[in-house]
Amino acid sequence: MTTRSASRRALRVVGGLAVAALTLSACSSDDSGDGGKKKDSGASEKLSGTVTVFAAASLKESFQTLGKTFEKEHPGTKVTFNFGGSDALAASITSGAPADVFAAASPKTMKIVTDHKDAKGAPDTFVRNQLEIATLPGNPDKIKSLKDLTRSGTKVALCAKEVPCGAAAQKALDASHLELTPVSYEQDVKGALTKVELKEVDASVVYKTDVKAAGGKVAGVEFPESAKAINDYPIVPLKNAPNAKAAGAFIDLVRSAQGQKVLNQAGFLKP
Repeated sequence: MTTRSASRRALRVVGGLAVAALTLSACSSDDSGDGGKKKDSGASEKLSGTVTVFAAASLKESFQTLGKTFEKEHPGTKVTFNFGGSDALAASITSGAPADVFAAASPKTMKIVTDHKDAKGAPDTFVRNQLEIATLPGNPDKIKSLKDLTRSGTKVALCAKEVPCGAAAQKALDASHLELTPVSYEQDVKGALTKVELKEVDASVVYKTDVKAAGGKVAGVEFPESAKAINDYPIVPLKNAPNAKAAGAFIDLVRSAQGQKVLNQAGFLKP
């Protein structure tokens, strides 16, 4: 009798295990189905299309590098850039130019866009930049200070005063109580730098990042007054962005450790 009872109990245990196994199998099958649906949903979220970035001219080399990285990380996307003076870019955006991202060289020019309510959310400062004097290779005129730019016969190019690099240069000059009349005002920092590269002027006041990007085409001269005119660079997705998801992803890359490394190597300061 004891043996039969034990046998029945054993059969019940085995039966219970079989039911449990079937239940687990069914749950596993259901989870797999849900996972497949989630995977499909993720696939539909895959980034694609063109991301249009309006960015300050001084960001050109760094952003082009990051654009290639973005395209590599997100196959099927393409990043196009419009580089120029931040004030001109802001004016284009407020006039309706289609763009996904705006990266400006100063909060003042970014404010043009935010005041027009063309930004989506609050701008975020992602780097800072400091001025430097660009001279001819070898610095033949022996320019060692901002004051040297005011010497008679010295030809200097500056960014236009409404452009962030021009406003910063003027701020540095004012802090030194210096007056400087340049031979030309340029619409962006690359234009001011090019004047030196073409030997049309003896020097220009640009960003350290531009001097570094030019390599041996110019020489750089630091000056202490530049510490009083450091520019913050804000970035923001635009409200009417044609490719909003990709815009957010590009900004994430810029702000990431990978993006910051590229920008810091180019000479930009941490925010």
